[in-house]
Amino acid sequence: MKLCAVQYASTTGDIEGNVARHTEFVELAASHDTELIFFPELSLTGYEPALAKGLATHEEDPILDVFQRLSDTHGIVIGVGLPLVSSTKPRIGMVVFQPHTGRHAYAKQRLHEDELPYFSAGEKPLLIETREHRLALAVCYESLQPDHVATAASLGADVYLASVAKLAPGMDEAHACYATFARERTMTILMANCVGPCDGETGGGRSAAWIDRGKRTASLDDEQEAMLILDTTTLTARVLTLAARVA
Repeated sequence: MKLCAVQYASTTGDIEGNVARHTEFVELAASHDTELIFFPELSLTGYEPALAKGLATHEEDPILDVFQRLSDTHGIVIGVGLPLVSSTKPRIGMVVFQPHTGRHAYAKQRLHEDELPYFSAGEKPLLIETREHRLALAVCYESLQPDHVATAASLGADVYLASVAKLAPGMDEAHACYATFARERTMTILMANCVGPCDGETGGGRSAAWIDRGKRTASLDDEQEAMLILDTTTLTARVLTLAARVA
């Protein structure tokens, strides 16, 4: 199975514009026979906690319908990030679109203390079932918590998809954590981080993939938008940019 993590620079607060750019990445991934693609934390709005309440919507918002059409057309699973409305504060969500299936929403379950004034926590895990794999979703802070990855493993997940918005100073530690989790849980881990604006600073990039025994198969740089495609059969990875569309 080919899995794709997108290293993406969101345009802050511009959901419509980000939707349009997400579709370009999806189309490119599909042209390379990718079966799943996902984006960084809050990719459709940018990671801006103070703006989340005003930008929050629900998973059935018609502006997201294009992703269901793309999923159905190309037979690809798509995961996009955005704040989701709840009865209290918004949740840090990822909406998952599967071919010819109703969309599902996952909400980050473990919040960093800095997020507590702006967000409420999700309540349950979400697994994506395919013929080849059982994939678990994780969003940023929680993906670095041993209990979260342990729960995913206990539910039978063999692939862990980490959608994050992390700054450069934390990336060495994050890479070390993911390598340890992949080794200890015999689990494939694919991480998508942002570049560009991130809560008043700049996302640290370095999206990467780890296979069993903690081996890192590939890592992107800390500045450029790009796509990391991991083939779980051959355990090899390749890097694409949007320029690859015309290559």
